[in-house]
Amino acid sequence: MNATVSLYKHLDEMLPWNDRLQVLEVIGVIDEAPEVRTFIFRSDNQTWFRYKPGQFVTLELPVEGGSVMRTYTLSSSPSRPFSIAVTVKAQQGSIGTRWMFEHLKPGERLKAYGPGGNFSLHDHPAAKYLFISAGSGITPMMSMLRWLNDFAPQTDVAFVNCARRPEEIIFRKELELLGSRMPGLSLGFMIEERSSRESWFGHMGRLDAVRLPLLSPDFREREVFCCGPEPFMRAVRAMLESSGFDMAHYHQESFGASPVEPVPAPFVDELRLAPDGAPAAETVPIRFSLSDVDAECVSGQTVLQTARASGVRIPAACEFGLCGTCKVKKVSGEVEMSHNGGILDHEIADGFILACCSRPLAALEIEA
Repeated sequence: MNATVSLYKHLDEMLPWNDRLQVLEVIGVIDEAPEVRTFIFRSDNQTWFRYKPGQFVTLELPVEGGSVMRTYTLSSSPSRPFSIAVTVKAQQGSIGTRWMFEHLKPGERLKAYGPGGNFSLHDHPAAKYLFISAGSGITPMMSMLRWLNDFAPQTDVAFVNCARRPEEIIFRKELELLGSRMPGLSLGFMIEERSSRESWFGHMGRLDAVRLPLLSPDFREREVFCCGPEPFMRAVRAMLESSGFDMAHYHQESFGASPVEPVPAPFVDELRLAPDGAPAAETVPIRFSLSDVDAECVSGQTVLQTARASGVRIPAACEFGLCGTCKVKKVSGEVEMSHNGGILDHEIADGFILACCSRPLAALEIEA
C-alpha cells in the first residue's frame, strides 16, 4: 500500500500549515499551455492549507549563485485544502521560473512563505462579479472561480480572459467544463492572433470600450477583479473610469507598489563616528535573539537593512511590505511600520512586524 495513502488523516485531525516550521513537497507538475506549468505541493508534515482564494505565496528557490525569493499567486482553491498549486509562465530571461521548469519534479522540496495578499472576493463580497485577466494573470481568477464552483456554483460571474493565441489560453478546457456546470458563469475569450493549430470563431483584438459591453453588458453593476501585465491593467482602469464605473468596486492584483526608500548600510567605522570624532548618526540597538546578534540600526534604516548589515538572514521578497515574507516576531520595543497589506491587524496585535518596512523607535528585540 502507498505509504502516503496509509497515513491519511481527516482534516479535523490535522493542524494548519505553518510556513515557519514546514516546507512544501512537489507532488505534481502539469503542462497548461506553451511555457506555462502548474506545480502542485503538499505539506511535508501532513498539515492543511488555510488561505483565501486569490492570495499568493513566496517560494525560496535555490538557484545557482544563491537562493532567490519569488512570489506566485495560488491557482488552487482553499476548498481543497490538502494541497496548493501555483501556475507560472517562464518568461524569457526569468531566473526563478526557469529554474522551476528545469529542476522541480515530484519529491523535490522547497521552503515557502505565506500565504499573503488581500486580492480576494472574500474581502469584497458581491452579488455579481467580473473577472478580467490577461496571460498568467488568470491564476487568481481561477482560484476564486474554483472556490465558487465548490461553494456557490450559482454565483453570477462574467469571466473575461485575453491571450495572444488560442493555445495560450490557460485553463481553457477546465473553464469550458465549468461553463457547462455553473449556470451563472459566462465565459469571454479574446485573442490577438489566429493560430495555425485550430480555427477560431470568437472575439479577436484587444479589450476596449466597445468589446467589454459585448462580453459583459452589465459590467457597471459588478464587482470587478483585474490581473495581468501593468499596461493591460492600466488600460482596463482607464476604460472603466471613462465609462462612469464606480472605481470603489474595482480591484487589481499588483506587486508593483513603491518600495521602501533604501538607506545604504554604512561601514562599521562610519556607523558611530564622523571624521571629526563626533557622532555621525543616531542609532537604535537591535537584538536578533535567534541569531544571538546585537546590532545598531542607523536612523532611517529598516530592520531588514540592519539585519543584512549584521549578517542576520531574514527572508524577503518584495521588500515593500506586500508579500509578508519578512514577517518576524517582536519580543520588545516599538517600530514605525508602513506596509502595503502584507500583514494583518491581528498579527500586528500579536507582536509581528514586517522587517522590510519597519524602523525601530527604541531598543528592539526580535526573533530572527
